[in-house]
Amino acid sequence: MSSAVSVSDDVRSGRRPARAVAEQALAAVGAGDGELRAFLTVLADEALRQADEVDATVAAGRDPGPLAGVPVALKDNLCTRGVATSCGSRILEGWRPPYDATVVTALRGAGAVTLGKTNMDEFAMGSSTENSAFGPTRNPRDRGKVPGGSSGGSAAAVAAGFTPLALGSDTGGSIRQPAALCGVVGMKPTYGRISRYGLVAFASSLDQIGPFATTVEDAALLFDVLAGHDPLDSTSLPSEPEPTRPGVHEGAEGVRVGLCRDLVDDCAPDVVARVHDAAEALAKAGAKVQEISVPEFRYGLSAYYLIAPAEASSNLARYDGVRYGLRVEAGDSAAMNTATRTAGFGSEVKRRIMLGTYALSAGYYDAYYAQAQRVRTLVMQAFDRAYASVDVLLGATAPTTAFDLGSKVDDPMAMYMNDVCTIPSNLAGHPAISVPFGTGDDGLPVGVQVLAPALGEATMFRVAQAVEAHAPVGPTEEAGW
Repeated sequence: MSSAVSVSDDVRSGRRPARAVAEQALAAVGAGDGELRAFLTVLADEALRQADEVDATVAAGRDPGPLAGVPVALKDNLCTRGVATSCGSRILEGWRPPYDATVVTALRGAGAVTLGKTNMDEFAMGSSTENSAFGPTRNPRDRGKVPGGSSGGSAAAVAAGFTPLALGSDTGGSIRQPAALCGVVGMKPTYGRISRYGLVAFASSLDQIGPFATTVEDAALLFDVLAGHDPLDSTSLPSEPEPTRPGVHEGAEGVRVGLCRDLVDDCAPDVVARVHDAAEALAKAGAKVQEISVPEFRYGLSAYYLIAPAEASSNLARYDGVRYGLRVEAGDSAAMNTATRTAGFGSEVKRRIMLGTYALSAGYYDAYYAQAQRVRTLVMQAFDRAYASVDVLLGATAPTTAFDLGSKVDDPMAMYMNDVCTIPSNLAGHPAISVPFGTGDDGLPVGVQVLAPALGEATMFRVAQAVEAHAPVGPTEEAGW
């Protein structure tokens, strides 16, 4: 598969038409996505139109942008004007937003070509993409396994070779965990670094949009395109970031790396082995590696599953059968609201709404939600102490390799444990990235996670690229585009 960097270079130089790239990508999706179900909507006509515009720009002697002709897939919770955006839910089936998310506008301004919208766990609530109202996505590495979630469709699209880039959202690990299970790169930025305007909200203080890619450099390229202040997002950081891609290949020489025991010890032995191998590789590359413990991370899962459902309870109250989406007729407005939400939401979304509503209710707010926020503060303070002695942290992304489809759908706690290594970064609002590093005993990909302090993306990408450069050869997927 060609990288996004090479595709853009070829298109901008005129060596390869953007239309030919788009046609190959669409052909790959048509030939291979029937079983995988990575896409909910394929935008063939729109993709070809965008590619023709890029070619016309090149022919006129102008630069189409840093993503010239590069195919990109979008998670189906990113608003796209006039294109169905369902969030994997029946309650929004067929809804067509009247505007584009800021990241979608930025992609088009950079010359990217939108292939379509990808499958996801309903409203981004899940770790396997089995909670989608439109059926599960399968893992391209093993079609009997899950691709992870909630951005499983985007991860699968990149892993299958349909596209070199995709966007997902990460609330508790929903980019990094599927990236690990599918054997691709997945990155969550600092909270506020990429605009959330047009991202359908799950938990507003945790959600972030980020890239999937085949290489760390491609992820840095896409991050640089999307990062920056957006006046439409009140949580957007006011400062403009320095580009990260130019420094990606500077290596890990002298970087202080903390091998975090609390992001490794509870993982499967084959995953633990790969993380230690990555630490040894970084040490050989000149990094200063030391073991470190951040025991507060162990409380992150419990805090997250109070904070995120509480915010979801509030955010999802807007789906009432009145303003947009599904409407189930009933005798009065209260009955209609109940019937609509009963029919429109799946079981996992209902579970989290009820949990969140309970945590916010009178008499329980201080005991649950407020206490969870105190734990969140403890996690943030623990990160600060850790970063006083190291520049980045290293750990596992997911505790195991990809698991069987259907094996955890009836055990919510077992499913939630898949995010135990990724949640701390969301609670703190820090960046983190998952990089493929060899395989487990079952031959499936293992992801190694590099975590950095707020606004530490440049150093994080450098270390991640060094991990990538020393990774064992992993599984490949022949896509042919």
